[in-house]
Amino acid sequence: MDLSVEQFRLDGRTALVTGSGRGVGEGIARVLGACGATVIVNDLHADRAQSVADAIIGSGGSAFSSVFDVTDAAAVEQAITALADDVASVDILVHNAGIPDIGARPNQFVDMPEADWQRQIDLNLSAMMRVVQAVLPGQLANEWGRIIQISSGASTRGLSIGVSAYGAAKAGSEALIRHLSVECGSRGVTANALALGMMEGLGDVDDPALERMIRQIPIGRLGRGADVGAAILWLCSEAGGLVNGQVIHLNGGTVFGR
Repeated sequence: MDLSVEQFRLDGRTALVTGSGRGVGEGIARVLGACGATVIVNDLHADRAQSVADAIIGSGGSAFSSVFDVTDAAAVEQAITALADDVASVDILVHNAGIPDIGARPNQFVDMPEADWQRQIDLNLSAMMRVVQAVLPGQLANEWGRIIQISSGASTRGLSIGVSAYGAAKAGSEALIRHLSVECGSRGVTANALALGMMEGLGDVDDPALERMIRQIPIGRLGRGADVGAAILWLCSEAGGLVNGQVIHLNGGTVFGR
C-alpha cells in the first residue's frame, strides 16, 4: 500500500479528548480538528471546553463541548450516553485528563496521606478504565477504533519530586493499554500510550530550576500541545494502524537515568 497524505486525514471520525480545555489537551483537540475529525472537547469547566470547541469551528473544523468529571462514574456514563444524540460513536478516545500535582506540596511517599494516593489513582487510572469501558463497545461493534492514553515518563523513571503516586497510576494505565491491545486488536481497535516528557505550562520559564531541567533535554525546549497532537494524529490515522500495544516516549530525547 502506497503512503498518501489522505491516510492521515480523519474525515468522518469522531474523537473524544478528555481534559482538553487547555494545555496539552487543547493542542491535541486542535490538531485532530484541523485534520477532519469531529472533536468532542471535554473539560470540567464549561467555558474552557466551549472556548476550544469554538476555536476549532472558527478554523473550519467541527467540534462541540462535553462537560463532565472523569472521576465520577455516573457522570461519565451519563455523558457518553448523551453523546449518542450528536454522534454515532466515539471512534477515537484520547484520555488526556490527569494532573501530577508537581509543586503543589511536598508529597514524598513516606509522608503521603492515603487520600492523596487515592486521588492520583482515581484520576490517572480508574478514570481511564471508566471512559474506555464507556466507548469501547461502540468501537468493537464498528470494528474500528483508537484508544490513546496520555502517560508520563514518571511511569518508568524514579523521580524525587513527589510524584510516586502519579507515576504508579500512569504505570498502571500503560499496563492496561497493553492488555487492551491484545484483547481488541483482532477486532479493529488499537490501543497505545504516549509517555510525555516536560511540557510547556509546567511553571515560570524564568525559574532557574526549570531552566536547568530544560538544558537536560537534547532538543533544548519543552514539548508543546501541537507536538503531542501530531503524534496522536499518526496513531489515529490509517497510516498508523500497525502500531498497537506500544508506549511511545515523547520527550525530546531525554535519556532516563541521567
